[in-house]
Amino acid sequence: MTLREEIERRRTFAIISHPDAGKTTLTEKLLLFGGAIHVAGAVKSNKIRKTATSDFMEIERQRGISVATSVMGFEYRDVKINILDTPGHEDFAEDTYRTLTAVDSVIIVIDGAKGVETQTRKLMNVCRMRKTPVMVFINKLDRPCKDPFDLLDEVERELQIKVRPLAFPISSGTTFKGVYNLYEHNLSLFTSDERQTADASTVEISDISLPVLDEYVGGRYAAQLRSDVELVEGVYDAFDRDAYLRGDVAPVFFGSAVNNFGVRELLECFVRIAPSPRPSATETRAVEPAEARMTGFIFKIHANMDPNHRDRIAFMKICSGMFERNKNYLHVRSGKQLKFSSPTAFMAEKKSVIDEAFPGDIVGLHDTGTFKIGDTFTEGEKLKFTGIPSFSPELFRYIENADPMKFKQLAKGIDQLMDEGVAQLFTSSLNGRKIIGTVGALQFEVIQYRLEHEYGAKCRWEPISIYKACWIDSDNAEQLADFKRRKHTNMAVDKHGRDVFLADTSYALSLAQENFKDIRFRFTSEF
Repeated sequence: MTLREEIERRRTFAIISHPDAGKTTLTEKLLLFGGAIHVAGAVKSNKIRKTATSDFMEIERQRGISVATSVMGFEYRDVKINILDTPGHEDFAEDTYRTLTAVDSVIIVIDGAKGVETQTRKLMNVCRMRKTPVMVFINKLDRPCKDPFDLLDEVERELQIKVRPLAFPISSGTTFKGVYNLYEHNLSLFTSDERQTADASTVEISDISLPVLDEYVGGRYAAQLRSDVELVEGVYDAFDRDAYLRGDVAPVFFGSAVNNFGVRELLECFVRIAPSPRPSATETRAVEPAEARMTGFIFKIHANMDPNHRDRIAFMKICSGMFERNKNYLHVRSGKQLKFSSPTAFMAEKKSVIDEAFPGDIVGLHDTGTFKIGDTFTEGEKLKFTGIPSFSPELFRYIENADPMKFKQLAKGIDQLMDEGVAQLFTSSLNGRKIIGTVGALQFEVIQYRLEHEYGAKCRWEPISIYKACWIDSDNAEQLADFKRRKHTNMAVDKHGRDVFLADTSYALSLAQENFKDIRFRFTSEF
């Protein structure tokens, strides 16, 4: 295959949602229909003893939530699909925001009973900023839900995007019958209770005006579906793929991921209409996927993918050209030439060594501590990809060693976990104590748990009163030195040695901004 053909057949997307909307369950079912797994796992289930493929960390299995983005690739109808399943919990939002820099489109999962929730709105804002094409999957139709038309209005209003339903449900809750595919104009009805595999029997109905529909779903539901479909076709414009690719229209699907309803329809349509890899922005120019020279950037680092081997994996998104095993590439930040003997492709934590990868693919690189999030690899050109954010933390605590015998393990654990970008480490200029800053409280629990179970180190948290951390720099060296001298008790350095002002109140921060006009106070930091 030529490079262009390889690019055309790739679809790299993230699944995002509010916690508990069914994102990981949907990922499982897409893997199931794609033939990547044979029995779907569950995030929380007493009946199904298999846990979700994408929730591979021990803490994820215990809590029933995703706390890290996982990457899964599979082939479906000669299309290479790369799924990134992201954490839904807002305390892990930073991982999700960074993941959105590595994908070409997004599927947003919404709970049909709860509608659009806070975290969904925030994530949609990030997609809008980047003009990322979005599809919506309204899930949990097997439970009592809001009216489908009310849900469509709510999505338009809350996510500020035009919608176009491409599937429509037949009832919901206990009387949920199935989903009519408006894109293909056909209907799949499950006629068996087999829900954990992809080979459940279905009935195909090509025309809903036929009386056979009444036989399967009953006269009342058949009449309701016909009138709903007529209303959809009358109210909404015909689906325009270009408007979807521009990020102006969101196709909407309905279904029940846990029961396999609507998932195949979503996957079939996604493969047809979702974009193949798109150009990536750098500080100097836009990189086109079809360029002959390889470029890529690291958007995530994960320590201890395999706790037995203490390995760190850096996730690299290929942006252009062909990546080859054992070929030298320039690590732009260090200026060194590096080659990789065992680059890997992922199926959650299962890895397989690959010889080549193409734009849109996510490659795992073994990392001995040399890589940072945002690092760029090229065949010689000095590029820096933009838009990989690090946000100012909102919660802060001192981290103390709870076991003096494990000082080295704790230091190594903190060092590696902070490289993942899950939280940020600041060292106080006043007393040299280590301060951890996070976006959400649950992060502290995850860090404590992982330090103990992955590094054998115990830590304890101590309170500290900080309102905001902001990175500071200035072209006026004299004013910067004066500021650092006056605010010595509130100064710290981050993991990369950059100056950080830890304001204890909003008043102190606004006063500092007022009195030191030449200093830039930054609340996001691009790596």
